Amino acid sequence: MIRTLLFAALLAVQGAAPPPAPPPPVTTAQILNRYPHDTSAFTEGLLIDHGVLYESTGREGQSDIRRVDLASGRVLARVKLPPSLFGEGIVAWKQQLFSVTWHGGQGFRWSLPGLKRSGGFRYSGEGWAMTDDGHALILSDGTPVLRFLDPTTQKVVRRVTVTINGRLLDQINELEYVDGELLANIWMTHYIARIDPVSGKVLGFIDLSPLLAQVQLTDPDSVANGIAYDRAARKLYVTGKNWPALFEIARPKGA
Repeated sequence: MIRTLLFAALLAVQGAAPPPAPPPPVTTAQILNRYPHDTSAFTEGLLIDHGVLYESTGREGQSDIRRVDLASGRVLARVKLPPSLFGEGIVAWKQQLFSVTWHGGQGFRWSLPGLKRSGGFRYSGEGWAMTDDGHALILSDGTPVLRFLDPTTQKVVRRVTVTINGRLLDQINELEYVDGELLANIWMTHYIARIDPVSGKVLGFIDLSPLLAQVQLTDPDSVANGIAYDRAARKLYVTGKNWPALFEIARPKGA
């Protein structure tokens, strides 16, 4: 380490670029359990609140928010979004569930566990995903910038820019806060990024290739998307758009 730092300093003095930083580590997902998942669900958001699984699905005319039995995959309750809207991420906060939509800056509030509409809110730009860190709601919009929202007013209280070795990382999709880290599906890839929510730096990646090998889908839109963490049981679940299965995977080291 010391030799590396000295070499970088010497190159800087000589006007040369320092050697590139090593890439963040990649951990291959370890499957612990497999459960049924509705193949008609174009999954956009996934979460567990008080042991109950909730899921948000997308596409205009098909978008809904549902309460799901994890063990069987059976839909226990659902509420449909207006047919013109494309449903995206969800987050639970106290006795409410917040949801966002892709275009138009339209967010909704729903009661928990009943899923009765209780209000709405507005935001600028697109809505891709939501989670919370126990203090703020966190919104992704597909750009490298994550917005932290006041749960009461839904106003932006701070922003964090996601980077990997100093370069911007965009296409940040479904989010989940797991023991001090943000986990994020990177759209159109089979990787979950592990992000420091303070600095925005990518700490590592989880490779979901073993899961894709099991679901064996050929539709290019059927990408990995959906991360849910049971904070009480400390269990991590992932799925994808129109996947036939939802998987419990091992939590990454350090999380």
